[in-house]
Amino acid sequence: MTHFPVMEYFYSIQGEGVYAGQAAFFIRLGGCDIGCVWCDVKESWDAENHPKRSVDFLLSEAQKHASKLLILTGGEPAMYDLTQLTSAFKTAGFQIHIETSGAYPLVGKFDWVTFSPKKFKAPLPEVAAQADELKVVVFNPSDLKWAQENHALVSSSCRLYLQPEWDKRAITEKIIFDYVRLHPNWQVSLQIHKYLGVD
Repeated sequence: MTHFPVMEYFYSIQGEGVYAGQAAFFIRLGGCDIGCVWCDVKESWDAENHPKRSVDFLLSEAQKHASKLLILTGGEPAMYDLTQLTSAFKTAGFQIHIETSGAYPLVGKFDWVTFSPKKFKAPLPEVAAQADELKVVVFNPSDLKWAQENHALVSSSCRLYLQPEWDKRAITEKIIFDYVRLHPNWQVSLQIHKYLGVD
């Protein structure tokens, strides 16, 4: 596939996880069947609602900006064979990150895998094993158990993050704060782009 359904592409900063605060070019692919009730981009779910963009077009847009960091997000970007897209960006000197629920095999060339498993569709153990960082969104206290279950699937070098669900952050930030103090192998991930009021 040389064309992909693209909900949006934009230049901003990574707001979450290990690379928080770094400038990056984002491609948000349309299409997702995970169905998170708290998803903040539900408009991404139906791939048919989004225009098809060529790899060449996306690369040309990315090259208008200074950063050579590409972040593939969604939706669920791993629904697609990303070989051609990632190969083109790698050839152009980009570092390629993907944010995935782990529900689909990863097909492409990736420098960094953010594994963010969701209860609504079980992740694949082989994707968890490839994770560079595990990011679990905390919507309620039971999500801490989910985080530990997925911690068992990732490598010992994988970075561990708990992130408050944005609309419930007044409650979940305190839950996460207390948990991380007791379990210092985990870190807090905040969506700093939302605190800054930017994309």
